[in-house]
Amino acid sequence: MGNETKKALIAMSGGVDSSVAAMLMVKKGFECMGCTMRLYENDMIGEDLFGTCCSKKDTDDARQVCERIGIDYNIYHYEAQFRNLVIEPFVCSYERGETPNPCIRCNRYLKFNILYEKAKELGYDNIVTGHYARIEERDGHFYLKKAKDLSKDQSYVLYDLTEEQLRHTYFPLGELTKTQARAIADENGFVTSHKKDSQDICFVPDGDYAGMIRRYRNKEYPKGNFVDLEGNVLGTHEGIINYTIGQRRGLGIPADRRLYVKRIDPLKNEVILADDEDLFEKELYVRDFNWITGREPEGDFRCHAKIRYRHKERPATVSLLPDKRAKIVFDEPQRAITAGQSAVLYDGDTVLGGGIIC
Repeated sequence: MGNETKKALIAMSGGVDSSVAAMLMVKKGFECMGCTMRLYENDMIGEDLFGTCCSKKDTDDARQVCERIGIDYNIYHYEAQFRNLVIEPFVCSYERGETPNPCIRCNRYLKFNILYEKAKELGYDNIVTGHYARIEERDGHFYLKKAKDLSKDQSYVLYDLTEEQLRHTYFPLGELTKTQARAIADENGFVTSHKKDSQDICFVPDGDYAGMIRRYRNKEYPKGNFVDLEGNVLGTHEGIINYTIGQRRGLGIPADRRLYVKRIDPLKNEVILADDEDLFEKELYVRDFNWITGREPEGDFRCHAKIRYRHKERPATVSLLPDKRAKIVFDEPQRAITAGQSAVLYDGDTVLGGGIIC
């Protein structure tokens, strides 16, 4: 039994990172199969699919890489699940005046849940992705850690995984820099070696979130008032889905100073504007809190917390509350704490867990 070949299902987007991840697993002696998750129909997001992970070009590229390294390749269709578990909550979040991160839900529900169930059905023990993060086994437990290349670290969008999921997951790029990954792809003649990284959410390739939501719902969102902190009307907004906390550009109202979005009130259909100094706060609450190991500490504890993907984590005190909630109090005020984003907790380079800011 101990000498049986380990088997791994590689999630392949058609990009350079998952291509290199697949090859590294083959070199480690795993029996591998590559696959692409087909997540949405083309007309859901518009005709121009350049830069997405579900275009024909991307699946062709993934297939070519698999052929080159000598493994099978398949496409699996999860359009309905992606619509229900990722796109619908994304749209609802914007309609509530929030700014969601759909990559987190996709990782939790699609890649490391539904796809892992598919892997087990096919007889594969493990899931492999091209994420820049590391998994460490210590004393029989599995921990999620930051990538070696901190400029590419993706541990933030993986905080919602469980220890059991980490037990059956590999991140082969965790010890590499992006430059090293591209060099490996180039040396092996991968068609993906010089492919650009996608910068936007996969189902919003042009970055126009509001446009995607209007197409998805087939509706226009009502205009409303811009107001200041005292409730004075400052102008007219174009629908709350067009705005996020901390936004300054695109407000389209005359003012004698720079104003920023402080808060969005979906019930009143108002966007509240304020000065930059009014955007700083020390305290926040999160819902749907996930503690990766499942072994929650008793009482308050100290750690570092990160409130968005590009935010530098800062020291804070955390109190875990009933019903998967938590309270986070930073030592120093943080700018533009945004409902719908995730607050992720770190102990050094280890991810403890996190939740959605509410």
